[in-house]
Order: sequence, then C-alpha cells, then structure tokens
Amino acid sequence: SRLGWGSSGLFEDPAFICEDSLFSDYSTPIARFQDDITWLRPQEICPSPALFPDNTNDGHAKQGLLGDCWFLCACTILLKYQHLMNKVVPPAQPQWGERGYRGSFLFRLWQHGCWTEVTVDDRLPCLSGKLCFSRCQSPTAFWVALLEKAYAKLQGSYERLWAGQVSEALVDLTGGLAERWSLGDCGTEEDQGRGSSDSDWVRRRRLDLDLLHAVREGCSVSCSVHSAPGGASELGQFHALSVMEWVDVRTVERGGVRLIRIRNPWGRRCWEGAWRESGEGWNSLDPACTLNLLGRAQEAEFWVDETEFLLQFDDVTVGYPINEEGHLQSIYSGKLLTHSHQTSDRWVKGHSAGGCRNNSSFGSNPQFWLRVFERGEVLVSLLQHRKYSRNTGHHYTQSPEEGSSTTQHQHYQAIALHMWKVEKKCLNLSGTLNSPPCASTHCHAYEREVVLHTHLEPGCHLLIPSTFLQGGEGSFLLRVFSSSPTSLSAVKTPGPSLPLVTEGEWETNYLQGAWVTGSSAGGSRNFLSHWQNPRFPVTMGDNIAGSTGVNVRVTLHQNCPDTDLQAIGFHLYKQAESTVPREEEPVASCIPHCYTQAVSLACCLPPGAYVIVPSTYQPDSPGQFTLTVARKIHRRVVKSQERLGRAIQEVSECWAMCTRPILCNKHTS
Repeated sequence: SRLGWGSSGLFEDPAFICEDSLFSDYSTPIARFQDDITWLRPQEICPSPALFPDNTNDGHAKQGLLGDCWFLCACTILLKYQHLMNKVVPPAQPQWGERGYRGSFLFRLWQHGCWTEVTVDDRLPCLSGKLCFSRCQSPTAFWVALLEKAYAKLQGSYERLWAGQVSEALVDLTGGLAERWSLGDCGTEEDQGRGSSDSDWVRRRRLDLDLLHAVREGCSVSCSVHSAPGGASELGQFHALSVMEWVDVRTVERGGVRLIRIRNPWGRRCWEGAWRESGEGWNSLDPACTLNLLGRAQEAEFWVDETEFLLQFDDVTVGYPINEEGHLQSIYSGKLLTHSHQTSDRWVKGHSAGGCRNNSSFGSNPQFWLRVFERGEVLVSLLQHRKYSRNTGHHYTQSPEEGSSTTQHQHYQAIALHMWKVEKKCLNLSGTLNSPPCASTHCHAYEREVVLHTHLEPGCHLLIPSTFLQGGEGSFLLRVFSSSPTSLSAVKTPGPSLPLVTEGEWETNYLQGAWVTGSSAGGSRNFLSHWQNPRFPVTMGDNIAGSTGVNVRVTLHQNCPDTDLQAIGFHLYKQAESTVPREEEPVASCIPHCYTQAVSLACCLPPGAYVIVPSTYQPDSPGQFTLTVARKIHRRVVKSQERLGRAIQEVSECWAMCTRPILCNKHTS
C-alpha cells in the first residue's frame, strides 16, 4: 500500500504510528495495558459515529484510563464558544459515511507563538471494543478522543499527557493567557517580600470571584485538589475539575450564599458535602430555587458553597476570554486588549543567561523595549519552551512524571519578568538595574508561563526576562497585550560575533542551505523523511584544541522575518566512511525545535568526521538558512615568552634603523 494509506484505502499516519504512540518510557499506570490495547476507527466502535452530538451537554469530555483531567478541563471552553471550537477543529471536515471521508482529521493547536496544523488518522485506542482513554458523554461523539490524539501527537505520545497544568492546555487550545490563583493562605507581607531570593516559593493571588464578575460569561475557570478533600475522598491527589458557573442566592432566613457548580471529568458526581443532591444545605433555600439549581446540574456536576470551595480545593486556573476577533479581555478590568505583540529569544550560557537580580551578570539577560503611546492596561507574558530529555526511541520526550511542585522543576526553569521605566536615549543600564523595577512578577516561578499585569503611562520601558539560576539555557516567547497602542522590540546590544566563547583562536565557516518541499525538507527525527534534509560534513582534525571544554559551536539561523519563523533544530552525527547509518544516534543535538531566528549548540568533539543535519520540525516546510560552524584551533606557535622576546628584538632593530645617519647624494641646483 502507499505510504500513509492502509489496505482499506483509509489514512494511516506514518508520523504517529499507533503502536508507538502510547508510551515514552512506560512509566505511567497505562503501561500495564500495553498488550491489551487495540486500535479501532469510530465506525468500528458504533454504527453511527459523529464528531459532535446533537445535544451540547452530551459533548462534554469524560476521562478514561489516561490521567489527563487537566487537558479535558481546558476542552470545556471549546464547547462553550463555537468560534474557539472552529479554530481548533476546522468545520466542514468529511465525516464517517460522507463523501470525501479518508480516515483523517485536521486540528489546529497553538505552540510557541503560532497555530500548528496537526493531522491524525481516526484509529483510536480501545479495550474490549470500547474507547479506553478520553471520550464524550455521548458514546457516538468522537471530537474529544480525536483531539486528545492530536494533542498527544504534538507532545510525542499519549503517556506524555499523564498529569499537567490546566493553564498550559488552555493556552495551547486558545492561543490566549491563563493564570493560576491560590485558594490557600498567601502568607504575610514579609513572606511575600522574600520572593526575589527564593525561587521555589511562588506568590499567587487569592481567589476573588467578585473580581471576575465583568468576565464571568467569557472566562474559563477550573479548580484542582493536591490531596484528597474531605468532600470527596475518591478524588485522590492531583485532580482537576471544571467550574461551570457561580450564583449568589438568598436563603429563607434572608441571608446570602454563593454556590458554585463544578463538573468532574470522570463523568460522575463524587461530592458528599452539604450541597450534594440530597444535602441539608438545600433546606435553607426556597424550594423553587432549589429545584432550579438542581435542574442545572448535569451528569457529573455538583454544587458547593464558596466556604466549602475555599476549604476543600487548593487552586483555580482562570483563562482569559477571547472574542471572535481574537482579542483578549482583561480578567482584571473587563477591557478588551486590542493591541498585541510577540517576539522570541533565548538564554545562552556564557552570553545571555545572566540569572536573577542577585547576580552581577543580570544585565546580560536579553532585553526589550516596550514603548507605550497612551496610558493603558498592559499584560506581559513570558513563556519558556519545555525542556526535553532523550529516550531510547526516536521521539524527544520529557521526563514522565509531573503534577507536583517538585516534578515540575524537571521540565521548567524558575523564570521571572522585571520592568523599568526609562528614558530610551539616555539609558544608564547599571544605574537602572540598581533601582527598583516599576513592575515585576515578584519572584521566579517554576511555571511554563508567568504573567505581569500593570497599568503604564506613555513612555519607554525596559523589559528583562530571566531565569533564577545563572547559566540556565532555554528559549522563550515574550508576548504583550494592551488596551492602548504599544510597540515591542529587542534592545540592540553590541555583542561578540560567534563563537560566543572567545578564548583562543577560532576558525569560522558560513554555509548556506535551503529546505525545499518534496526534496530536502524532511522534518525532524520523528519523521521517516528526516534524512532528506541537507547534510553538511565537518572534520575535527588534530589541530582542534583540547579534549575537554568547548571546541566547536554550531549555529543554525533561518533567513526569514519573525512573522514567518519555523521550529528549527539540528543534529550532529559521527560519520563512518562515506555514509551515516540511518539508525545511528546523534552525538549532539540542538533540540527541541524552537520558533526563533537562530538556535546554537556548543560542545566538545574528539577528532573525526561528522555530519550536521539541520531541519524544521514539520516536513515539507520550505525555507533558507545559514549554518555557522566555529571550531577552536590549536596552532603550533612559540610560547608567549618567546613571542614577547621576538617582539622586543623587532622593536630594537626598528629603532636602530631609525637612528642610523642618513646618507644623501649631493646634487646641484
């Protein structure tokens, strides 16, 4: 059969093979089912499959064996707003039994600043003929199961969806912003003041539902527990649930109570509090009000009052509303943030990874100008790209466990944002950085994204994103959303040309190349076509300096404007004779692929022949690039003392020549 098409004529995704898509390292509980899982298409599961059910409530997600409640909570916002759903699930795709159906579906997911198209086949993991991971409440609707597969493909495997943060999934599904707020004690002012010196302590805002009144119809709210709450011991640890609504009602004694309706992605009610279906709390309300509220609670939903909510849950995640034009609405003021900008950069060890303000090198971090033209509300987001580790397969995976503050540190660095009001033309960097910032995220947090909220007067502002630890490398995306006109640009700081490590002598070669659709745009190692990418041989000869320390630095720069950036990376392979075995593991890699102008890798290579394979993440992504290879050279020269002696001798000879008598030929006028 043709590549990508099965014997039935239906699409079979060669880039996300069913049997290889489940696991990264078999570290989660689903590993026990690996021999029992089969793959079926929806028409093999039920007689009349559809993407969406007729009743919207039947389209809500129901969690299966996979621990991805965080992702399913984020999916709730798509059901609530059709324009968000249409962005992620393009409408009018041929479905089962329709003309044009080919066994594949297209989804769009937001990654690193842009929307990425992800195509998957519709073969889904099953046990005993039924879906074993996420599904819709209706057994004949499949949008949740297919979107889950697309998200798993983007992450590298289903297993990598096991545990996570709702805020991350919300951003990936909407391209917007989300913030996590604590329901616990925020600590004293003295505690909050220590954030700059303690990177593991995260200050979060205390929940105030009154604050969200202006955006309650458009925002997304979820809540989570870090340990088993008293109201539902079966929830266990680290479980996320969706907040569907909250209402203020009067009691028969003319008091007031705020009730919150919550949905459990497990698909069943699990609460034993005072406001359970037959709880004593309802006795305090008018019977008509009780009947109305209980009628709103669908399957898997229950009510709690605000006091119980604050006591039993640990934090909430709030997603910003997004209108049909794509503008964010501030959850603080309700204002539309109609102006937005974004730019990418990276922290590079030894050059632009200066660490936190405790370090004298803080000023070497990347810097940006934020110019505000009119007074307005401003949100600045710093989003770091996830750190990856190699596994034994061809996917680039993360460490498997997450969901707690300790395992979160495996994937992310502690990051923060600081801002200073400055006179752009008269910037004294040292003096500016020694003064208090006008706004900041207060402390470094082990989060994928931190958000700075402030109101700014017209003028120039200096933005500095940083990691807590000096030398912490990584790529990031900086985004600005504002209610008034603004501009964002990188500060042009003079810096050394590559190599960034300048000790010793370096030999630098500049190589031009291109990825051409259909011939030399093979994509990342996740794809069989990877070896179609351009290959550049590099020889590390005997004149290369040292066997330890950095002796080669490779930089891949894509030649395109910031608006057309692709995710790029490269691998270095040891070359045996004239070819590179395709099963060979790289000796060094610059990954994950990042949406940035340039990516760079410094390493130490022993003498030998190597080949560099630059690539985009997705196959058939055309573009031109420059590959810079700098090698540290050890030349056979005299010792420094001998060089000094020779220099002195040359100066002496020159002086002697200058002091000799000048002999002239006589001539007559």
